[in-house]
Amino acid sequence: MNEPILEQSANGNLLLQTQTEMRHLKNTIIALREKFEALQFQNQENVQRAVSDSSGEISQLKQLVTALREELDNLNFEKDRAVQETAARSHNEIQQLKETSQALREELDNLNFEKDRAVQNVVAADADKINQLQETASALRDELDNIKFTYEDKIQEIERAARNENKQLQETVAKLRQELEACKGAS
Repeated sequence: MNEPILEQSANGNLLLQTQTEMRHLKNTIIALREKFEALQFQNQENVQRAVSDSSGEISQLKQLVTALREELDNLNFEKDRAVQETAARSHNEIQQLKETSQALREELDNLNFEKDRAVQNVVAADADKINQLQETASALRDELDNIKFTYEDKIQEIERAARNENKQLQETVAKLRQELEACKGAS
């Protein structure tokens, strides 16, 4: 009889052990379930926080994108305005350069005209001087010819007068010789 008690006791111990082990496993399951639920709650909180953070970050990124787009639009507008202003300034500068070039061309033409007129005046004045000098040279040549003719006439007159005087002297000498001979012959 001892054996059934022992068996019962062994079975009771085994049952108690099994029950204890079952209780222990149930407690472990409950603890694991609580831990799992806590982890699941923590995960949901983390997911919600991540979603919230992502939403905030997405919102910030959207605001940043909007601000960047506005800044890009402003930069494009400023660039277009700067290009238009530069083009306008360039057009004005080109126009001014064309006007300056035209004014300089006109001034150059006027200077060339004035130079040509001055050259023509100098040429005309020189032609007048040349004519005057030629007329003066001709008048001096005529006067020189007149002086030469007058001089030659005077030389011819002097030579004639000398010849006449020579002739008179020879005649006088011949008369005086005759008289002298007549006086010698009478003596």
